[in-house]
Amino acid sequence: MVDLLMNDILGTPEILVGLFALIGLLIQRKMFSDVISGTLKTVLGFVILGAGAAVIEDSLGQFSSMFNHAFNVDGVIPNNEAIVAVAQDSFGTETAMIMLFGMIANIILARLTPFKFIFLTGHHIMFMACLIAVILTTGGMSGVPMVILGAVLLGSLMVLFPALLQPYTKEITQSDDIAIGHFGSIGYFAAGFIGKRVGNKSRSTEEINVPKSLGFLRDTSVAVSLTMVILFVVVGGFAGNAFIESELSGGQNFLVFSFMQGLAFAAGVYIILAGVRMILGEIVPAFKGIADKVVPNAKPALDCPTVFPFANNAVILGFIVSFIAGLISMFLLPVFSLAVIVPGLVPHFFTGAAAGVFGNATGGRVGAIVGAAANGIMISFLPALLLPVLGTLGFESTTFGDADFGVIGIVLGNISNVVSSNLLFSLIVLLLLAICFAIGWKSYKKQELNV
Repeated sequence: MVDLLMNDILGTPEILVGLFALIGLLIQRKMFSDVISGTLKTVLGFVILGAGAAVIEDSLGQFSSMFNHAFNVDGVIPNNEAIVAVAQDSFGTETAMIMLFGMIANIILARLTPFKFIFLTGHHIMFMACLIAVILTTGGMSGVPMVILGAVLLGSLMVLFPALLQPYTKEITQSDDIAIGHFGSIGYFAAGFIGKRVGNKSRSTEEINVPKSLGFLRDTSVAVSLTMVILFVVVGGFAGNAFIESELSGGQNFLVFSFMQGLAFAAGVYIILAGVRMILGEIVPAFKGIADKVVPNAKPALDCPTVFPFANNAVILGFIVSFIAGLISMFLLPVFSLAVIVPGLVPHFFTGAAAGVFGNATGGRVGAIVGAAANGIMISFLPALLLPVLGTLGFESTTFGDADFGVIGIVLGNISNVVSSNLLFSLIVLLLLAICFAIGWKSYKKQELNV
């Protein structure tokens, strides 16, 4: 029963968000037809979003195989799904319990503090719960104390990270209706922070002057298609037709295969944008019921693709720049005696694209480029620094990919290595959380006075 609740229901983002929409609509006493329509459209939006992500991940998986073969790269490839799958055998129960009580802690903290955010990206909740379970268990904690500390820590992160991003999120969306709930937040914050200081937001990526002869590039689908087809064909040329036709394409000509994979990627982006639009059209009105009754003025914290439609050009620019920064970092890591982190196309696309949008919102084109580069460097060096504190998981060929996992894992792991007492370890973690809440609380009061 617990496995059904945690892994199959609460661990499924579509169902989790659908439940929140259902509760919100019921609290508002909407008509039966509106409840059914709103709930199903919310779930459908996430299903569409997941379908688009699956198309992109499949396309990027092919690109990764071509890239690794072409350039003979061997190293650790960050992938959240892969490392969590490996960890579930040893830490499945701990992950489930921390996830369940962490979501409860999220609601309580949203109710009691100024950070009115309900984190709705279910798969990222599970990923962070897994990371916390691994670090705490490896550090010697177990049982009820481990679950309580893990849940408090997870619930705190689920309100603090959306709050950290909210000033920049408001600049992107031009509203205060939604937040971003995705554990790449430190990378997005860095992009927004740096972008504001090096760029000019009036020179947006969305206002790039395109000659009339290239006017077709104004169409996002066409621009993405051309960009990815060129990338696939170039890398395919280096990988060679023999490898692609024997290992990847099932005999299909390597140029045709590369061309179709580039188009498949563009189709995945199109599907994601359609899913996001449907989600935003349903989840915000439905969430009003929960906000009014349970957590007044609460905001839904949604997955990072939520910001993609607000700056389509920044999405592609951010992805490419983040990936290039990852490639450069791959060659620099051995200089610092760190493990080689091979750029994972999935984290670089989703977090690099989002970093590009955040950088563009505060610093325009320059902000998008510099912000995405900062993100690419972070998600290369942080996983390398995280590996030593993951215990036996550090010997796997994959690791957690996004920035927040690296920062939280490194901080917790190093505290655990220095402190032998579980009680002292818990007190230090709680003290750090209290400091973060105090700083955030003060910042919020300052913002209210300036309004």
